[in-house]
Parts: sequence; structure tokens; C-alpha cells
Amino acid sequence: MTDQARGMESGIPGKPTSASRTTLSHIMTHNDTNLLGTVHGGVIMKLVDDAAGAVAGRHSGGPAVTASMDEMVFLEPVRVGDLVHVKAQVNWTGRTSMEVGVRVLAERWNESTPAQQVGSAYLVFAAVDADGKPRVVPPVVPETERDERRYQEAQIRRQHRLARRRAIRELRERRAADGLL
Repeated sequence: MTDQARGMESGIPGKPTSASRTTLSHIMTHNDTNLLGTVHGGVIMKLVDDAAGAVAGRHSGGPAVTASMDEMVFLEPVRVGDLVHVKAQVNWTGRTSMEVGVRVLAERWNESTPAQQVGSAYLVFAAVDADGKPRVVPPVVPETERDERRYQEAQIRRQHRLARRRAIRELRERRAADGLL
């Protein structure tokens, strides 16, 4: 689909991927660690949600709430002293929702090596108005081949999310009809 066609669907001009892309950086401390001495996965997930929320709010021009988190992957442990960079961007937009892709990188405090990817996630945000009702978001306009690939992959993930929801609903309905809860 062309950039112009994406904008025509919602009646709102599209925004380029770079308009809302952001990086959140944070130094990990002892307060962030688990019993193994590495950073809690939940601490990383909070940083991921914070960065993704900032991107979603920036892209949609107002409040956006986390609807789901998909495929949170931890590739390497994060340690005390690591400088963590959480990079986020809108990959795809629907009428009122957005998928935000997030990469988590860590620079080791005691090494002079480039930041290493330690995690990734995909989150879906819904734009909401002051009453918490869904509101229309601008379409995202991919700017590079990588952005276009992310857009296409996000569409596949969306189809899988919808199919999974539908299959679970149908299973529950069949079980309820059979008297099995």
C-alpha cells in the first residue's frame, strides 16, 4: 500500500516512522537486581513499556494505553552498572491501535565494546481520549526498507493475534455449549 493510501484510510495525514522514534537510556543499579545478581526481567519490561508508551503517545498525539505485549525476548542478562538503551518505534498502525517495536541494548560498564542487543519486544497500544474511549491515530509512513519490512511483519503478527483470539473464543463457546467450563 502506498504512503498516500495509508493516509487516506483514516482521513488523517500519515506520520513518518522517524517522527516518534525514541531511545530511553538507564543505568542499572543494585535496586534492579534479582537473587542471581542480574537485572530483573520485570525491570527491563517496565523500561520497554515506558519507551513504547512514549512513542505511542508521540505518534498518536495524545494518551495511549498498553493493550498487549508480544514476544518479549531476553537474549543476554543485564548486570549492575550496565547502561541500557531501549529503542522504540511505531511499526504499524490500525484505526485506533499501533504496534511498537522495541530493541533493548546494553553497554557493559567495564568494557569498551559496542552496545549489545539483550532483548526485544512488540507491544500494541490503543490511543484513547480523555474519557478512555478509543480515538483514531495517524497512519505510520515507513521511510526505509527496514521500516517497510517491520510494517509487513507487524501485519502478520496482527493477523496471528486476531486468529488466536478467535480460536480461543470459539473453543470456549464450544465448551460452554457442551456444559464444560
